[in-house]
Amino acid sequence: MNHKHAKIIFVIFVNIIVLFGCSPIVEKNLVEEIAPVTFWSIQKGEDENFRMSTLIPPLVKEKKRLLSVQVDLLKEGVKGFNLKYYRELKVGQLRMLLISDEIAAEGISPLIDTILTDPDISKRMYLVIVKGDFDEYINSQLGVQEDLDYFLYRMLKHYDNQGKMTVVNLHEFMKALHSPTHSPVLPVFEAGNENFQYQGTGIFKNDKLIETTNNLEEQIFQLLDNDHFLKYLTIRDLSFVLGHVKADVQLNIDKAYSELKLNVQLNGRLDEVGREYDLLTREKLSSFESEIESYLEKQTTEFLKKLQENKVDPLQVGKYTLGPFSKPLDEKEWSDKWGRMEVKVDYDLKLQPLTDIKND
Repeated sequence: MNHKHAKIIFVIFVNIIVLFGCSPIVEKNLVEEIAPVTFWSIQKGEDENFRMSTLIPPLVKEKKRLLSVQVDLLKEGVKGFNLKYYRELKVGQLRMLLISDEIAAEGISPLIDTILTDPDISKRMYLVIVKGDFDEYINSQLGVQEDLDYFLYRMLKHYDNQGKMTVVNLHEFMKALHSPTHSPVLPVFEAGNENFQYQGTGIFKNDKLIETTNNLEEQIFQLLDNDHFLKYLTIRDLSFVLGHVKADVQLNIDKAYSELKLNVQLNGRLDEVGREYDLLTREKLSSFESEIESYLEKQTTEFLKKLQENKVDPLQVGKYTLGPFSKPLDEKEWSDKWGRMEVKVDYDLKLQPLTDIKND
């Protein structure tokens, strides 16, 4: 019996060798012959083309360098990379797609659609909008920052869902893009010769970038939409900094879709205040709280009105129109109602003072 079993096993083994040996295409993916790609950078190129770049992340000891090709299509860029590098570049480790703000303003659906058709690319890949020349920044930092591509990826991963900056992956962007009541957003960074700095949240109308939040709008956006928390809330106009700010946001829309009431309960500690303020008594602290509340109410109202004028809804206000027995609004219906809605904002701030205060 043992001899018979051995013959059967031998026959099966030979058949396996023959089958694999007759395969028309054999991929030799030896470790020393491939290199994983961490990011693609897409910028405006020559003659309506894209300038597509990536940093070679070698698996052996060698100097890193930036590869760039002029292409009309993304997959053409993959082919171009492999013709310029002695090892095959694999996109299975693609973790970031960095798109210039010029391209984003024209629409990024063609790029996104191409990526979605590639089963090797993860839907958890981060999307980033870049102002300035990203290639120039990378080249200036190659000898300064070790493993620069991995450093950028770890930065995005660290701040994901922390409320300090907007971090969005491909899956989240596509979900918002196809929602009738949610405008997509992406983080916007500015690339300089030596700096790669977060600028704010890029707001999209369909697949086109139309607006980027300024410093105060960004803080309001993070409080209202992201994680309802800021480690520091800085208001330069009033010369103060609040620390560990938590927001309890209540949003209500009337049945006629004519009025939006936004109530925000803020709790935080007073970390720093300008010299002109004397907050040693409860009365003066209460007066200061009221001044901050009025300022935030005004600024938040102006921010919401700007969103209404552009007919975008990155804060997902439209989801509050959904009810158990109501018919969901389509994109055009919600856009029209959102644009005409009256906005009322109310802040209630509770501060922990810098020092013990006296009761009057």
